[in-house]
Amino acid sequence: MTQRRSGGGRKPKPNQQKKLSGSKHYNSDAIEFDLVTDVEAPQWLRPLAIDIWNTVCPHLCKKKVLAVTDLHNLEAFCSSYATWREAEAEISRVGLTIATAAGGAIKNPACTVANESLRQMSTFGGMLGLDPASRGRLIGGGRDVGKNPFDKFII
Repeated sequence: MTQRRSGGGRKPKPNQQKKLSGSKHYNSDAIEFDLVTDVEAPQWLRPLAIDIWNTVCPHLCKKKVLAVTDLHNLEAFCSSYATWREAEAEISRVGLTIATAAGGAIKNPACTVANESLRQMSTFGGMLGLDPASRGRLIGGGRDVGKNPFDKFII
């Protein structure tokens, strides 16, 4: 018997997103958290993080996918975005390698910071539906029934 690793496989779709996508697996008895309609960025965020918050948050609220229990994911996404942008600016300024005290060259530590923050952005952005694959999983594919031009050829 093989043992399955924990954490493997696709993460389950939140119930609210099942409802939005019209899934037959929507549980009408599930606990629902209040949706956010408008919220300002936390003041502790860095300016770049606040900028991305002000860009992304209105869209998430408009699509009704942001619940109060998701705000920490949005904070983490925005903070990761700011870190990534700052690391990329440092890489542009200094280069991919830096000189050591002994005169050699090593990878710029900002490269590692950029890579880690991109992974975090991907993780938290996926939870919020900020990439095409997770957006389709969260809010449905968006295909209009009856709008397929090939439907008239069905026998």
